[in-house]
Amino acid sequence: MAGNFLKILFVSAEVSPYAKVGGLADVAGSLPKALANAGHQVTVAMPAYQMILDDPRWTIETAIEHLPVTINADWTVDAWVKEVWMGDVRVLLIGGEDFFTGANSSEHIYLPGVEQYIFWSHAVLLASKKLGLNPNVVHCNDWQTGLIPVLMREKYAAAWSQVAALYTIHNLAYQGEFDRSILDQAELSQKLFVPEKLETWGRFNFLKAGCVYSDQVTTVSPTYAQEIKLPRYGCTLEGLMQHLDEQGRLTGILNGLDLEFFNPATDPALPTAYDLEDLSGKVTCKARLQSELGLPVKPGVPLMGIVSRLSHQKGLDLVLEIASRLHALPGQLVVQGLGDPWIAGQLQQLTERFAENICFAPRFDADLAQRIYAGADMFLMPSAFEPCGLGQMIAMRYGTVPIVRKTGGLADTVFEGKNGFVFDQSDPGQLWAALERASEEFQVISDWGHFVKAGMSMDFSWDSSASEYVDVYHKAMAGRAVQSAAAAS
Repeated sequence: MAGNFLKILFVSAEVSPYAKVGGLADVAGSLPKALANAGHQVTVAMPAYQMILDDPRWTIETAIEHLPVTINADWTVDAWVKEVWMGDVRVLLIGGEDFFTGANSSEHIYLPGVEQYIFWSHAVLLASKKLGLNPNVVHCNDWQTGLIPVLMREKYAAAWSQVAALYTIHNLAYQGEFDRSILDQAELSQKLFVPEKLETWGRFNFLKAGCVYSDQVTTVSPTYAQEIKLPRYGCTLEGLMQHLDEQGRLTGILNGLDLEFFNPATDPALPTAYDLEDLSGKVTCKARLQSELGLPVKPGVPLMGIVSRLSHQKGLDLVLEIASRLHALPGQLVVQGLGDPWIAGQLQQLTERFAENICFAPRFDADLAQRIYAGADMFLMPSAFEPCGLGQMIAMRYGTVPIVRKTGGLADTVFEGKNGFVFDQSDPGQLWAALERASEEFQVISDWGHFVKAGMSMDFSWDSSASEYVDVYHKAMAGRAVQSAAAAS
């Protein structure tokens, strides 16, 4: 182990349980722990959101009281660093001035503007040096961290030129595009504003910047890594993704789950516990969920769940097309989520029209989400695209059978007739046909039990995925050594 021991700096704008908007937080809260359990030293850096500092659950200490962060000749911030421990993982909370103080809940962590991420990117690297972390690899996640690899190579090269950078794309659709004035703000040369480096269709693109300047790029499932090389999924960066792949710099690694947190045998949000050996508690969870949401308690009618951001990406347009027909299946549907106001309005109207079959819960409620995963019979994810998807994995962990479109991580985890139901095209007719197949199987207890147990038996732990990340870290370090040697010669 000594020869393979790594020091990893993991950077993310959201980390569960401290701040969570989506799947990134779950990854940032569980992958570092899995890496630490494998014997590596992992430090997580995230913004110092006000709600974390105010939360009495966390024991927070001061790591750096004053850290001058000079971003450009006219802009210096007096930063500070707090720390909290997530098991064996040290989490650095980096703040300064009034950056991140407006985030009093997870729904508000992504405030408008970009200055906070320019500051934070500089501060992460300076704080790391001040604390003597000396990482072998800096692992950046999503567009908010895309400037960090650029700074490592262009502004702070003397200190960081031999440190590898890995960049993970959690969703290529969110790229962080801004005016080229970012270069002046971050004190980077305008000569870098060329297509092969930082210019993208006349804009500064944080995600592209992170990809170009990192030694390795990963995304969150093998299928999505292939899809993003195609125009349909590449979001105008398919050429770059093809180039990275040709250079051996693009890898798809399936996300895992925090199995301690997502566990129906111990989940405190559930009315009763259950496991693979005794599923009787799941029946109780279903009845209690139906009662909680005002739906008739009907054990023989399949209850379908959705926990999702309300968007066309998540296939909610397909759900709206077929929802009025659920009574004929028969079936019940509960949807929890926030997002597109038009989709929310349509779901509200459907709830009013079909009160015995449909319930819409327009709110962020982590405990309710857990009860939906446990209480539903089926879990719908008809996504137009899905980089990985954790919902289908969580559902299977809770004995709820997924119905998904064959894309991204859904294609890598759900298999027709084995542990779920799959359809190919973003078409309401295909979704409805999958629901009909599932409904038919649901009527035969032994057949449905096969699907439930197959899903609950799948291994969604981080162990194998964390091992794959370690392999890519070493690959990034080897590439960085070659680059450094070439620059020195």
